[in-house]
Amino acid sequence: MANITKKVSWSSRGDDPAQGEGTPLLNGATEAARCTTRQFSGGNIFRIGRMSTVDLEEETNTEEDSVLSRPKEIPHNEKLLSLKYESLDYDNSENQLFLEEERRMSYMGFRCLEISRWVVCGLIGFLTGLIACFIDIVVENLAGVKYQVVKQNIEKFTEVGGLSISLILWAVLNSVFVMMGSVMVAFFEPIAAGSGIPQIKCYLNGVKIPRVVRLKTLVVKVFGVICSVAGGLAVGKEGPMIHSGAVVAAGVSQGRSTSLKKDFKIFEYFRRDTEKRDFVSAGAAAGVSAAFGAPVGGVLFSLEEGASFWNQMLTWRIFFASMMSTFTLNFFLSIYHGKTGDLSNPGLINFGRFESDSVEYNLYEIPIFIVMGALGGVLGALFNVLNYWLTIFRIRYVHRPCLQVMEAMLVAAVTATVSFAMIYFSNDCQPLGEDQAEEYPLQLFCADGEYNSMASAFFNTPERSVRSLFHNPPGSYNPLTLGVFTLSYFFLACWTYGLTVSAGVFIPSMLIGAAWGRLFGILLSTISSSTATWPDPGKYALIGAAAQLGGIVRMTLSLTVIMVEATGNVTYGLPIMLVLMTAKIVGDYFIEGLYDVHIKLQSVPFLHWEAPATSHSLTAREVMSSPVTSFNRIEKVGTIVDILSNTTTNHNGFPVVNELIDHNELGKICGLILRSQLIVLLKHKVFVERARSRLNQRKLQLKDFRDAYPRFPPIQSIHVSQDERECMMDLTEFMNPTPYTVPQETSLPRVFKLFRALGLRHLVVVDNENRVVGLVTRKDLARYHLGKHGLEEMQLAQT
Repeated sequence: MANITKKVSWSSRGDDPAQGEGTPLLNGATEAARCTTRQFSGGNIFRIGRMSTVDLEEETNTEEDSVLSRPKEIPHNEKLLSLKYESLDYDNSENQLFLEEERRMSYMGFRCLEISRWVVCGLIGFLTGLIACFIDIVVENLAGVKYQVVKQNIEKFTEVGGLSISLILWAVLNSVFVMMGSVMVAFFEPIAAGSGIPQIKCYLNGVKIPRVVRLKTLVVKVFGVICSVAGGLAVGKEGPMIHSGAVVAAGVSQGRSTSLKKDFKIFEYFRRDTEKRDFVSAGAAAGVSAAFGAPVGGVLFSLEEGASFWNQMLTWRIFFASMMSTFTLNFFLSIYHGKTGDLSNPGLINFGRFESDSVEYNLYEIPIFIVMGALGGVLGALFNVLNYWLTIFRIRYVHRPCLQVMEAMLVAAVTATVSFAMIYFSNDCQPLGEDQAEEYPLQLFCADGEYNSMASAFFNTPERSVRSLFHNPPGSYNPLTLGVFTLSYFFLACWTYGLTVSAGVFIPSMLIGAAWGRLFGILLSTISSSTATWPDPGKYALIGAAAQLGGIVRMTLSLTVIMVEATGNVTYGLPIMLVLMTAKIVGDYFIEGLYDVHIKLQSVPFLHWEAPATSHSLTAREVMSSPVTSFNRIEKVGTIVDILSNTTTNHNGFPVVNELIDHNELGKICGLILRSQLIVLLKHKVFVERARSRLNQRKLQLKDFRDAYPRFPPIQSIHVSQDERECMMDLTEFMNPTPYTVPQETSLPRVFKLFRALGLRHLVVVDNENRVVGLVTRKDLARYHLGKHGLEEMQLAQT
């Protein structure tokens, strides 16, 4: 394999106006870049295309100008890494201020901190459970009213004719709900679109996604998910619950709201990325727990998605938050349902308990389950491929908010029309027995005492449809009904994921899988002897649901436990695990999981568990960024301001070296200082001259840095006079004197492991004499990936 040549540095044609504040959302992408990829298998280096940035946020005076400035098509290439995403500082800066604070703290102080961590986790669980309860109750009532109105209308017009009026009513109701949710997302907070799981995955991976854990995002998310589920879209409310839990955690743990400009002066010690990220992982777990009634599944979800920073005490706290979340939800739902104190109804979705004796499985069914897993993997891969191309189409053409709202309304109307057509043309009538759990049975053209079976799948919220597919007795569904339903719902769900609405993909995936799984069970029972009872359709519906969900999202460990906990039967642990493993292996052969596909489409520098397999030949010298902008221990204020104001570089970490006469020569490393720290120092005017003349009344403390976190002011907002530019600043007290360093001959996998495991933001590369030769950041490592032609390097673009 040819050595990888020096990377090309990119800069955009114009300055990026709001560094890092662009919308990292797929269908709300504000800028994009076009560029071809270099591939390094046979030493071919292809021509690198000129990068173009398109700013869609420009304010224009006349309508004509706006038409001219808004392109019809935004070029997009997923083989790029965006420079607008920053890393989180998971590594503590152990400067003199930090060490002094640690020394001042007593044993009791540390104990109180530990107690307050437990209190925060309890609060996170409680609030996440309350939000889940609110969403559940509002969706149930809104959907109930909607289906009741449409049902009465259909019954009225079935007798007198004119069912088209019922169809129009259904489509209009759906579109109105979806329009409200979509307008909120598209115009107020685009980051709240989708399930939010890809964004939370990135956050736990250590990427700072702008606006992802803001209060405004939470409000829009909750409102949006209520509207999209009540609007009858092929979506679930479980994914957004995970995002909501993460936002709650980020807010509660800081003891203040930057959006509301309100500071409660509590939990000030937790105002840094190290603590915040731990709490966000607890919030995500609490969200899973509230959504599925699966506290252990929640802990494992956080472990599976962000386990580079895990320890035993954190596991305990996250489990506590998850348990609190489920308990809170159960308690308030029991009050709502008039059974106060009855806590046996876990989760937003309750699949109902699978009794062991009624649906037992045998050894000879294991191969059948594995085949279903493979089928789930293939169907999941097909879903992801279709959604991938659809998302690229959306990025290119459906990038204006009004177009996004119109598309969401179109999907809502089409969903209602398809549902109505399926119910109308279906002649699958089933007797309305005592054990039927149908909420809104539609008679339509069936005889008295019978209901339309297709309506129980379409004319319902997706959660209820899944439950009826799991638990309705054999013979409740016609094979043709299930086949047609699977096909139509598959394409509807694929079209719906990625719309500008808050919506999850868990339940639609399970519904598709439960439908074809039940169909599989019915076909097995027709092939086997008529006396055999083993091919119970409900059992195969459960296995099909697991296979389809595993094929789409590719989670294994946490999904197994979530499914086991949600069905309340641990005996299905083995078949569900085998099915999910098979679905993942088969699906990964074709394309990545849905969340990974969307992360890649957003050009996020996401670090996987391991460095690419064939990257041992690369060394730190070849991947690092150089030359490095360094500061002296005592640096001139004017130099610092100029470097921070330089928009073409926009660095966030600067090695501090011993005195340099010539800035071009290499200096020995003394420490590392961050842009955010320098901005706080400039804001408080911590200059050597002021200290000498005693103008500085008090010494700067860590509290000053925590108060500015997380929205540090931009350098442009800090006024430095001409006289002050001549002053000097001593960085010794504020820099981290012990940054992580690696020799320049270190192999890429070794650098990767150190960077990923410690959650670093900057890794300094030094030569034999400890002189700074380069700096490794997240983007330098995320650029390399294993493609079809060997090791490939992505390009960096200021998008």
